[in-house]
Amino acid sequence: MAGELSFEFDRGPGGAGARFAAPRRVIRAEAPEDLAAAFEAIERARADGLWLAGVFSYELGYCLTGRLAPLLPADRPLPLLLVGAYDAPGRPRPAVAPAAEVPAFAPAITPAAYAAAFDRVQDYIAAGDVYQINLTFPLHAPCATDPRALYARLQATQPVGHGCLVEAEDFALLSRSPELFFAVDARGRAEVRPMKGTAARGATPEADRAAAEWLRSSEKNRAENLMIVDLLRNDLSRIAHPGTVKVPRLFEIESYATVHQMTSTVTADLVKNLDFARICGALFPCGSVTGAPKIRAMEIIRELETGPRGAYCGAIGWIAPSGAMEFNVAIRTLMVRGGQAVLNVGGGVVHDSRGPEEWEEALCKAAFVNAPLPG
Repeated sequence: MAGELSFEFDRGPGGAGARFAAPRRVIRAEAPEDLAAAFEAIERARADGLWLAGVFSYELGYCLTGRLAPLLPADRPLPLLLVGAYDAPGRPRPAVAPAAEVPAFAPAITPAAYAAAFDRVQDYIAAGDVYQINLTFPLHAPCATDPRALYARLQATQPVGHGCLVEAEDFALLSRSPELFFAVDARGRAEVRPMKGTAARGATPEADRAAAEWLRSSEKNRAENLMIVDLLRNDLSRIAHPGTVKVPRLFEIESYATVHQMTSTVTADLVKNLDFARICGALFPCGSVTGAPKIRAMEIIRELETGPRGAYCGAIGWIAPSGAMEFNVAIRTLMVRGGQAVLNVGGGVVHDSRGPEEWEEALCKAAFVNAPLPG
């Protein structure tokens, strides 16, 4: 048996909760030179009839484009990819009592530091370098709470469609992601559902409806969302049959415990016999967490953010032997290691964004951690 690495999905294959545990093999890439062998090992495991579940760090994206390779940070918190190969998914473990306390997160940068980075983004937008940058920052907290109990609490307070608890030998990831990165069925039908546009929930039913309607009709948020839809249409077209990339749904509003979110849906029929490395090369990382155009946005992010993102803004998901797969965008995701927790937040900055509002919106996205238990 390989080392400890388990994935417990709120919604796994078939739509029910699922747990991948006791891996037959563990596949990891710590550095760019490990990636070719790691992707080959993923394909061998699929060919052997094994299921796979894995976490792919945001920094993997630097390794998939030659222009970005020199920007790969040296001090990465996680492997570029960490994947387990399993006989089959099983049922989730019995529920545990939710944690009574949550980490007291504080931003690792000051509002002034964020404002300086925001102003540089505006300079790049004004110069025509980019249309949008997803600018993020970390929050830190001491954390003595058992990750499984903390995850149980977050499950109760923040129901989402793409949550997952990852437990490895020296860290845990608690992902309460509401965002689908991509799903592919066994016939090669792909769907991506970028999430761009946020409004805080209202304190009363009337205020809450008004907040959702404001988001639905906000020209700024629609423009921000559409930029990423166009980016993902282009990314999908690199691996899709010509003429099959469609946008069946635009500007839908999804409501969660503390925020409303705007999403759109893009679909495509993928070309036959794609290996996973090629899918990653076309899509990773998700454009909703970079900005547009993607490559230039990632260069600017590397310049302005204070450190690597790690699992945050990467992807967590599973792959079936049939070729079906589903991955989230690892937002709303805590990493717990050595008595410390890290939670990153951020958002898309466009030409008519305002710095103080973007700072507050980012902090609003962390509010799910402190939501009270229901009942």
